[in-house]
Amino acid sequence: MHSHENTARLLPDVAVQAQPHLAGALDWVGMDGIEVPVRFDAGDGQVERASAQVGAFVNLTRPDKRGIHMSRLYLLVDRHLSARPLDAATIEGLLQAFLESHRDLSDRARISIRFDHLVRRPALRSGNSGWRAYPVSIEASLSADGFQLELGTEVVYSSTCPASAALARQLIQEQFARDFDAARPLDHATVMAWLGSEQGIVATPHAQRSVARLLVRLADGVGFNLISTLDRVEQALGTPVQTAVKREDEQAFALANGGNLMFCEDAARRIQKALDADPRIADFHVRLEHQESLHPHDAVAYASKGVPGGYGSAA
Repeated sequence: MHSHENTARLLPDVAVQAQPHLAGALDWVGMDGIEVPVRFDAGDGQVERASAQVGAFVNLTRPDKRGIHMSRLYLLVDRHLSARPLDAATIEGLLQAFLESHRDLSDRARISIRFDHLVRRPALRSGNSGWRAYPVSIEASLSADGFQLELGTEVVYSSTCPASAALARQLIQEQFARDFDAARPLDHATVMAWLGSEQGIVATPHAQRSVARLLVRLADGVGFNLISTLDRVEQALGTPVQTAVKREDEQAFALANGGNLMFCEDAARRIQKALDADPRIADFHVRLEHQESLHPHDAVAYASKGVPGGYGSAA
């Protein structure tokens, strides 16, 4: 009967067999799509469990070595992410463990963690509420340059085109001029009835579902306050998509759209102003995508904090 050590010694390991004709250092080697549970506090003090997809990588500095120890990365991911809620210290410790387990092979490590976080959102008027699933991505790296971490998420909202609204108003004015003789006095009840009819609203501006994709670098010592960031962005836009909707909520949403006409440039500047005012955010990158109902293509804008050496014009 063999001991565990003897059995392990008998197992073939072709990874240790060098291939001189294919020697070369590699930028990154590892695994993506590792399925693991994570625990995450979005900033409300409630630690929620989520099913995550994790990418774990190190570089391979030794041209003479055929590969890395992928099972070590997997076991470290499982051990560290199961031990405590996600925070910067946990992730940095995990990356340090990656490098320690590959001290003769690697000097850089990185990880990506992707999952959805559910947030209950109230209806606009009815007193109901419902759930919104916000995608969360955490990207982190550790190298001689230090530890870097960024948080990503997105906000979905409605955008009504200001130009289309102006054109629609002009058509309504022209219809009013046709239906009401300027030489005759206006009857209040007749005008009210006209405004409530389809004839009174002969044109409507085009609106579309739109997406703001955010990348945020937090200031030192700041936790993952996801909900606060989402609230800032949604309040700045004024028209986030809704969950539970009764007629009074839909009417309130129509009013919000009418009061927040915006091109993609307007939306980008609104978010830029909101995030720039948050001292917990060291840098940010925003991609705005208005998925046009008028065109078969999208209108897109980018914005950042403008930190020297930061995100800048990254696409």
